[in-house]
Amino acid sequence: MRTVLAPEMGGCRVLGQVWGGWRRGPGVRAARTASSFGTEARHQQQRRGSSKRSGPLDDQPFSGLLRPENVSREELVDVLRAAVVDQKGPLVTLNKPQGLPVTGKPGELTLLSVLPELSQSLGLGERELQVVRASEKETSGLVLLSSCPQTASRLQKFFTHSQRARRPTVTYCAVTDGIPATSEGKIQAALKLEHIDGVNLVVPVKSPSRKDILEGVKRTLSYFRVVAMGSGCALVQLQPLTGPG
Repeated sequence: MRTVLAPEMGGCRVLGQVWGGWRRGPGVRAARTASSFGTEARHQQQRRGSSKRSGPLDDQPFSGLLRPENVSREELVDVLRAAVVDQKGPLVTLNKPQGLPVTGKPGELTLLSVLPELSQSLGLGERELQVVRASEKETSGLVLLSSCPQTASRLQKFFTHSQRARRPTVTYCAVTDGIPATSEGKIQAALKLEHIDGVNLVVPVKSPSRKDILEGVKRTLSYFRVVAMGSGCALVQLQPLTGPG
């Protein structure tokens, strides 16, 4: 997920898991993600005797970036299977690579297009997975899948209702460079998509003008709560109500 610096939060900078992969900001110490699908995918290929080949997530301008045009269907299924972080009952959660679209035109390689093969690979048989909740192409992050149509429908209605009611349904974790002045509150930041080295990244915009808003800068709102503090840093939970999309 993508790093966002939030000067509004008590003067602290935030190294967070927000809309994309980890990115280093000035004065912020980089941290590792909880689930690194790129590393797991490479380890899996090595176990299969293919360590001499570059994996689909290797040699990219940003760690974890996947370019669908450079991978085969079989390679993509391997990456997604290695990216599974939880499988319980009909529900499967995986960490989608940045750059992989969820849907697309007929013939394009997308998450949706390989769900039949992924379902077979995970031992689900005829119970084909459906997308319940997923991040966009430009972002990495958790994707919720379900092999039960009824469960998928109920969860989709829940997320839709929560969004309309402005109730947060997702919690992110972040490490701050400094300790917030208050133990809880809200972060209001303006974010935009910026094309850097062939990749769309979410970056903060300070004091956006009306022209910036018209050109696609989004005002976002997240709640935060400090759950632990250390020497000059804090572990913070964030619940976004609005995003840059």
